[in-house]
Amino acid sequence: MVTEASEPVRRRRHGKQLESALLSAAWDELVEAGYARLTMESIAVRARTSEAVLYRRWANKDQLVLAALEHHRNANPVPVPDTGALRGDLLAQLTALSEALAGFFAIAAAAAFSGLRADSGLTPAQIRDKVMGDRPPPHERAIYQRAHHRGEIDLARIPAGVLAMPFDLVRHDMLMDLKPLEPARIQSIVDELFLPLLRSHQAGRKSRPSA
Repeated sequence: MVTEASEPVRRRRHGKQLESALLSAAWDELVEAGYARLTMESIAVRARTSEAVLYRRWANKDQLVLAALEHHRNANPVPVPDTGALRGDLLAQLTALSEALAGFFAIAAAAAFSGLRADSGLTPAQIRDKVMGDRPPPHERAIYQRAHHRGEIDLARIPAGVLAMPFDLVRHDMLMDLKPLEPARIQSIVDELFLPLLRSHQAGRKSRPSA
């Protein structure tokens, strides 16, 4: 027989622990139900709390969903590889980003198209920036810093736009196709687009319009 004394005691959650649990519940509800069917009540039920607890932190469901997207992304960082060479690092990191974030982008895009953008009043570009989160300046990316210290590249010669290009292309493809990139596409971005442009700047040449 189970007595009251033998039942496990539910410990109250506070502060960051409580907020993390609420955001995780919001993410799970978003994945399972979708933005249109998600409600503050359904999140509260999943989190085993009250709606009042949610409303004390977020004014409405679009603010909560945006916070849940940010929390899930930050809680699942993509590791930065170190293969010993810039080309290998890029292929490995772009592949890892593609595999790790394609599903996340699909959930975020579905939310945006099913009402998140209209409810929040944000532009598509603002939604995109919130989904992608803060990104380090291109020159500060670990793989470029390591390549610079190894002597593979000279960061002083390379424009930020060039360094950002392979990552921007991968994100673009993921947002358009909502699935991981094919290995051949990632290799093409690195070998056919990025590295030739990088070598051009390394050599100090600037492209000029043809006469």
